[in-house]
Amino acid sequence: MSTTRLPGLLVTFDGPGGVGKSTTARIVTETLANSGLSVHSTAQPSRARLGELARHGTDTYRGMALACLCAADRHHQLETEILPALREGTAVVCDRYVASSLVLQGLDGVPAEVVWQLNHGVYRPDLAIVLTGDPQVINARLRARGGHSRFERAADNSLLETTHYIRAVDTLRERGWPVTSVETTAGLPATIAAAIVSLVHHAMTEKSAACP
Repeated sequence: MSTTRLPGLLVTFDGPGGVGKSTTARIVTETLANSGLSVHSTAQPSRARLGELARHGTDTYRGMALACLCAADRHHQLETEILPALREGTAVVCDRYVASSLVLQGLDGVPAEVVWQLNHGVYRPDLAIVLTGDPQVINARLRARGGHSRFERAADNSLLETTHYIRAVDTLRERGWPVTSVETTAGLPATIAAAIVSLVHHAMTEKSAACP
């Protein structure tokens, strides 16, 4: 993993489908922008051709094929979009990152170590948020909005993803990633986002102190 730190702040959001990831990321982005901070919002898979293949191709691509697509898209997006923004001192909020690959590729039978190898050299976030919740509640939300991929359409997806994310959080922490789990079952989106904004400001303060 890349160890050179850039002026900007990378905040990533991961979690099971239906947990409120995209909504929370959007509110956090809007709140930070309204406070006067330069913020860039993005997502993975990206909107580039590689990303669109991964995003819309989960019924076609599986296992190592999908793992390679997702990793290739991440490397490309880092070089062309995320790292340039971080070099400019911008805060980047990314909906999904490596934790999602550990979970989804893990559900496809790809070992975690192989996922790490494919993602070798990716930029470590300054704050990695993993949203969690009761699998039954998450499943109800997911069924209400509909699944966006074959993973989300699976009947037992919510329980499987929740279990795999618990393991992913442990794995990321073992590798020194600054991971924070945030429970979403009972909280309102605005309340959850406000708590995360506070974490972002704290991370920014710590980074400023370390790099005067």
